[in-house]
Amino acid sequence: MIRSITAALAAIVLVTGCTTVDPVTGERTPNRTVNGAIIGAVVGAGAGTLAGGDDRRNALIGAGIGALAGGAIGNYMDRTYQNLRQRLAGTGVGVERVGEQIRLVFPADLTFDLDRDNVKSQFVPTLRDTGDVLREYDQTLVDVYGHADCTGADDYNFDLSQRRANNVADVLRSGGVIQQRLFTRGYGEEQPRMQPCSAAGNRRVEVYISAFTG
Repeated sequence: MIRSITAALAAIVLVTGCTTVDPVTGERTPNRTVNGAIIGAVVGAGAGTLAGGDDRRNALIGAGIGALAGGAIGNYMDRTYQNLRQRLAGTGVGVERVGEQIRLVFPADLTFDLDRDNVKSQFVPTLRDTGDVLREYDQTLVDVYGHADCTGADDYNFDLSQRRANNVADVLRSGGVIQQRLFTRGYGEEQPRMQPCSAAGNRRVEVYISAFTG
């Protein structure tokens, strides 16, 4: 166990140094393939304590979804990201890399009518396109988070954000993203992206996509 922990700590230190230089911009960026290998080593080191304690992971394994490991993680997430950027170009959906995760931002004015939780019919095809990519790259976890602004009562905003997250997940599920990969949560007005907290941009659903590492 001590050796495993030591190896994991050493790997974490190495992550900060694994970068490449962009040949176009000259900027130094993370080498995601190498960092993916390091993250895989960290995950492997802790697998003994995590296995059996994660119902979601066990459900994915039971559904036949294989876990990613080592250098495959960074490359797999890069391909997922590029495919999502291509499929969602021009839709108004934000597609961002956040560390080793991918974040999709669905603005509320595109996704829902004011004060409603049903996904707009004209936005369903965009969610279908999202689901198509997620179905192809199925070795990922999909976390759907609803957010509200600070207009109105706290409890109401929390409930609305949860229902919106659930309904986005329902559309993804109906398009073939299996239930075991999905998790939903409403945050209400707890996590504004901009000020003032009543700004329209705070009304949104965010989807975080991360590698399933077993």
